[in-house]
Amino acid sequence: MRVVVTGAGGYIGSRLVPALLEAGHEVTATFTRAASAERFWWADRVTVVQMDVLDRASARAAVAGADALFYLIHGLGGDDFATTDREGAYNAAHAAVRAGVGRIVYLGGLVPDLPDEDLSPHLRSRLEVEEVLTDSGVPTLALRAAMVVGSGSTSFEVMRQISERLPLQVLPTWMRSSRVEPVAVTDVVAALVGALGAPATSRAYDVGSGEPLAYAGLLRRYARLAGLTRVQVTVPMLPTALVSRLAPVLTAAPASTVQTLVESLHHDMVCREDDFRRELLPPGHRLTGVDTALERALLVPADRVPDVDRDVLGPLHSDAEWAGGQVSRRDGRPVHHARGGWRGLLLGPPPSR
Repeated sequence: MRVVVTGAGGYIGSRLVPALLEAGHEVTATFTRAASAERFWWADRVTVVQMDVLDRASARAAVAGADALFYLIHGLGGDDFATTDREGAYNAAHAAVRAGVGRIVYLGGLVPDLPDEDLSPHLRSRLEVEEVLTDSGVPTLALRAAMVVGSGSTSFEVMRQISERLPLQVLPTWMRSSRVEPVAVTDVVAALVGALGAPATSRAYDVGSGEPLAYAGLLRRYARLAGLTRVQVTVPMLPTALVSRLAPVLTAAPASTVQTLVESLHHDMVCREDDFRRELLPPGHRLTGVDTALERALLVPADRVPDVDRDVLGPLHSDAEWAGGQVSRRDGRPVHHARGGWRGLLLGPPPSR
């Protein structure tokens, strides 16, 4: 099958492309700048296309001749990201219709059981993109995930960096009651690949680990596996807006992205059904437990190991420069590194392909 992966240079896209190649698919990978594809080990195994999803002609050219389209583009930064996301989705949907694409696969966010007007701007935008793609008439399979666990994942990195930098964690009351269902990036990728073989019927799938946790409990579990001693103090009536403004100060991720994500945490982000296991995952696939996913995300491979041989739950050379932290795991135990962190010390420069 010829598939087009938009957002191929992003966290999910960069891990999905090699899985699609391994499954025998012909892949076209889109980048805003074609030259940026050079940092990925699989670049010479795909067709690299420069595409601006906000330009309709550019989107049509990228999708021409495709059997399936993976839409993995999200704008989390800026005051008008929802408008940008909507326009991009319209252009991608238009291109898919014109090209006669057989299905669209979209990765969005878990949607709490709330009226649309009560959703955070981030979740409301994700849902709107899903609706735009579905309304195109092209069969659209929307996978909805909450926190994706893996080194380099924005939500994981925010948790990692805040945990490392805050010995005393001041939490709003809702963090002890609201729950999140994390999912390992390996399971997300497996489900995305499996969506190509599922019935071509528009529908949404909730994707999770089967282990819902209170946000405070997830922070405690991470601290334990990272060998960190952290004290949690609950402050009643602590505004979510204040938390979302303070969180970016404690992380190296883009501030607007962190703020947008934190605003989405106020409500339960758990799966309401789990039929993705039966319909999207390959026979015999076992979901990765939360503890195992966190341990693997913290495991840094030996220096100079090429990305093709790395566990994608761990760090890749192509991950964002701001990803990483002061703690990793070696030989089943946490290892704390110098102030400069482990990235330059252990990850090293990219090995030649």
